[in-house]
Amino acid sequence: MAKDYICTDNICTIVFDGKSLSGKADMPLIDFLETHDIDLPHVCYHPALGPLETCDSCWVEVDGELKRGCTLKAEEGLTVTSQNEFAIAARHEGMDRLLGKHELYCTVCENNTGDCTLHNTMAEMDIPIQRYEFQRKPYEKDTSSPFYTYDPDQCILCGRCVEACQNVEVNETLSIDYSMEDPRVLWDGGKQIDDSSCVQCGHCVTVCPCNALMEKTMQPDAGPFTSMPQSLKRPMIDIIKTVETTTGATAVTGLSKMDMHWRQPEIKRTKTVCTYCGVGCSFEMWTRDRHILKVQPVIDAPANGISTCIKGKFAWDFVNSEKRLTMPLIRDNGRFREASWDEALDLVARRLLETRDKYGADSLGFIGSSKASNEEAYLTQKIARLIIGTNSVDNSSRYCQNPATKGLFRTVGYGGDAGSIEDIEKAEVVVIVGSNTAENHPVIASRIKAAQKLRGQKLIVVDPRKHEMAERADIFLRPKASTDLVWASALSRYMFDSGYADQEFLEKWVNKVGEYRESLEPFTLEFAEQKTGLSRQELVDAAEMIGQAKSVCLLWAMGITQHSHGSDTSTALSNLLVVTGNYGKPGTGGYPMRGHNNVQGASDFGCLRNMYPGYEKVTDDSARERWAKGWGVPKEQLSNKVGEGNFLMVQAAAEDRLKAMYVIGEETAFSDADSHNVHAAFRDLDFLVVQDIFLSRTAEFADVVLPGAPSVEKEGTFVNTERRIQRFYEVMPPLGDSRPDWRILTDLAARMGHDWGYTHPSQIMEECASIAPLFAGVTYERLADWKSLQWPVKADGSDTPLLYTDRFHTEDGKANLYPMEWQEPAEAPDEEYPFSMNNGRMLEHFQATNQTGRGPRIWYEAPGWFVEVSPELAEEYGIEDGTWVKLTSRRDDIEVRALVTDRVSGYTLYLPIHQGKPGVNALTGEHHDPDVETPAYKETAVKLEVLPREKGAPPLKSNNFRYGHRTPRKGVEVEVKWDKSDYVTPPAQLSNPRKM
Repeated sequence: MAKDYICTDNICTIVFDGKSLSGKADMPLIDFLETHDIDLPHVCYHPALGPLETCDSCWVEVDGELKRGCTLKAEEGLTVTSQNEFAIAARHEGMDRLLGKHELYCTVCENNTGDCTLHNTMAEMDIPIQRYEFQRKPYEKDTSSPFYTYDPDQCILCGRCVEACQNVEVNETLSIDYSMEDPRVLWDGGKQIDDSSCVQCGHCVTVCPCNALMEKTMQPDAGPFTSMPQSLKRPMIDIIKTVETTTGATAVTGLSKMDMHWRQPEIKRTKTVCTYCGVGCSFEMWTRDRHILKVQPVIDAPANGISTCIKGKFAWDFVNSEKRLTMPLIRDNGRFREASWDEALDLVARRLLETRDKYGADSLGFIGSSKASNEEAYLTQKIARLIIGTNSVDNSSRYCQNPATKGLFRTVGYGGDAGSIEDIEKAEVVVIVGSNTAENHPVIASRIKAAQKLRGQKLIVVDPRKHEMAERADIFLRPKASTDLVWASALSRYMFDSGYADQEFLEKWVNKVGEYRESLEPFTLEFAEQKTGLSRQELVDAAEMIGQAKSVCLLWAMGITQHSHGSDTSTALSNLLVVTGNYGKPGTGGYPMRGHNNVQGASDFGCLRNMYPGYEKVTDDSARERWAKGWGVPKEQLSNKVGEGNFLMVQAAAEDRLKAMYVIGEETAFSDADSHNVHAAFRDLDFLVVQDIFLSRTAEFADVVLPGAPSVEKEGTFVNTERRIQRFYEVMPPLGDSRPDWRILTDLAARMGHDWGYTHPSQIMEECASIAPLFAGVTYERLADWKSLQWPVKADGSDTPLLYTDRFHTEDGKANLYPMEWQEPAEAPDEEYPFSMNNGRMLEHFQATNQTGRGPRIWYEAPGWFVEVSPELAEEYGIEDGTWVKLTSRRDDIEVRALVTDRVSGYTLYLPIHQGKPGVNALTGEHHDPDVETPAYKETAVKLEVLPREKGAPPLKSNNFRYGHRTPRKGVEVEVKWDKSDYVTPPAQLSNPRKM
């Protein structure tokens, strides 16, 4: 039979049920048909998971044979028939088998909200009756997790959750053993959820096609009939099931479809962007009034797709916390009282202007929020520069990633990730240095774990602590603290000496090659062995893996930057990438992992002491002139003097040079180094304004506290770690009389004589884009829904997912190799303080727990503070889990329980930064990186004393996920089901589908 198809480039034409359909070639058939508004029945297939072949509900005929539609891809000449007798019968048999495992009670089911795949597919297929009688399974519903439940009686064994856990999240906790007498989903082979290695990421809940896995926040009041007591619900279900056997399923299905539509007006689905780490996950938030029903990721989310972590999926209790600030507070006679917005803003405006007029513009300092929006960061620096006249404006990147930015400025030019998360996935080798990626940036870690597991990507991890990524690494290097510059430079020298330096790239694209190579003379492998404690063979193995790779991505975080020479080490890492030609092509580049959701954006949009929005220097006369023109003021009104960063602002306050500060959404009193000095400096200020959603530790020192709004109560944009600008929308109105920060700042500016008249954040972005070349083409229209842009963005809206493809961001377009020298750390262990105190984040919490600590569910996962102690140290000192110890630094001491673990070794300790008051910064000092003033949090020497106190409970509960034993699988092992003697291919019928 002649076929008259036209195929050009990536477009093909197929024939489906006699109709010619054109679209993208190689697209899964189910998705291809969906673009033509054709729904091929399916349940187990999910576009983010691919064909699982478990549900038997998508059969079609191709060339006279029945095939599962989920396995087919569009290609030129493909002819598919779905409406012949055998295909229809096979699909109905597949659906009948699913229903035999699942008790249908959709009208009183919490999941009948419009996206229950099983319900919708059954209704679409118009199943006349449930052919196989439902029989209960011999398992109880698992409610042990604080966040979600698993009901085996509702589980259809589709395996979506297993595939998501094994090959998307790659936590490898879930499996299905189809050979069991009564198969079910298993956690670590048969543990309860809360006793397993489950990290509560919610992937499994997100992809479940029915109500087997469901958020507890959806239960029981997700619909008009769902919240009835079980004593009433159970008899009602039984009655309906009895009626169904006589009337058939059609009438009952009609009622459930009506119920589904009744629920829609009550449930609001709003796209937002996560407020925690820098990955920039976006998702829909489902709400009824102020009740957050669930967080639902979608495949269209550009950074994360369907992925989330425990915080993004479940840590939103803080939004409705009773401790939210809802009215302005003014301190009177040492106590706070509630005040009106007019009184509070009038007071703030008057005191800021009085301070400026009396002491000069540089007597004030502003700290913008790395959790607030880009537009709010922009207004913060605009008030500081335009109204007050100071460049003393900063954000929390001073405490974490400024050294990484400095290293990139020195070598390649832009202060951001070289490419996208997609490039990290594509790399042949990924190197992770000083980053506990699986806990600090879990969704990116999942992409790396998947690339390693499914596509053979090689992984090198360099860290003094053995975290999950170290356990998974092909090469794990455990150097002495603060010596990373040495091994990085030694590897650069090895590349030159061993012929792995990319000479063609260096000759064409790089300056100072000769000078840099000379500077590597001291960095022999022998010197690296001596300084780092790594063996020559370890160094060579890592160098060979990097040198032989066609593409390398290098990720680093606070384990590198929070040192006295973090800028130099960041530079050395970027140097290594330049030497090997790993910039400017897919799957390459340097990726400093941004910690907060908008720490990148806060810097991008001008909350830096030396940069206007878009990284234009305040000392550059032409940039100053352009910003003055854009703001409609004389150039002379804008200072050309570099201001103070937040670390130096606090010191200036202690020295009485800084008289007033305005702090927005930053827990400076908790997060700045040497907290005793910080607190003393705040007490000495003449005037302190804190704008936040809670009465934070910082707010306790304030004269005025202004209640801001979290991201879900306003609109705006964020920039994630890969320079991706994303828009978020208002999920619910601000709580009480709190206000969006952009509105507070706009109202304040008006009271200070500058009525800018912004009525929506889009106007603020429009203004910034009209002045800053980096954002020239950024508009809210171009960011609508799930669209995003990665800066630089040209005026026509074209963005730059991968940097440096045609030039580097330098004057001559070439990268610069930056010669380095080794310098000893500012603080190191000695005889009196023999222990190195490492510190960092945990998966469960974020920063000072002002958000994650506001609800019992997250707090239950990790309620206590502790210090990790190595087994060898524990044996030497007689320490057990729960033993109380005192840690003393050169500044202060703290008392904390011990946790014995091989995650740390020798005399290196690890202290989470989240819990405890005053916290880890009672111990840290003011020694810092001289180039960017980032405190050297990771260079803290302590002594340890076992306290004569009754041993406390173990700091982590015995069933914490860290003690779980994962069960890695290739995915859903559907072949085991097919190989069972009682399995037959549809349309043949089964005797007991529950066993399948």
